[in-house]
Amino acid sequence: MLAWELPLDPARLIVAELATNAALHGRVPGRSFRLALSVVPPGTLRIEVTDTRGDRLPVSPRTTVGGYAESGYGLLLVEELADRWGVRCGPVPSKTVWAELDLVR
Repeated sequence: MLAWELPLDPARLIVAELATNAALHGRVPGRSFRLALSVVPPGTLRIEVTDTRGDRLPVSPRTTVGGYAESGYGLLLVEELADRWGVRCGPVPSKTVWAELDLVR
């Protein structure tokens, strides 16, 4: 991102969280995940992490019910830092979790 002359934060925190989730929850033995970064008009940084566990979709942390847990706050971090985030299913058996940051405010 330095080559693109873009600020590192909060993008690197979002990349770290989505990549960690893919490695922990989206891993299939013998397969890894893919990270893609792109700048799309009109000045949006798009972060995409694709893994091969399309059967395990992330759930918005605001929809889960329960007490205080020791883990599971990563997507809450993504939700707070990103301007938008979501999940795109496919092609089977994969899913892509994406987040966007508006670069122009």
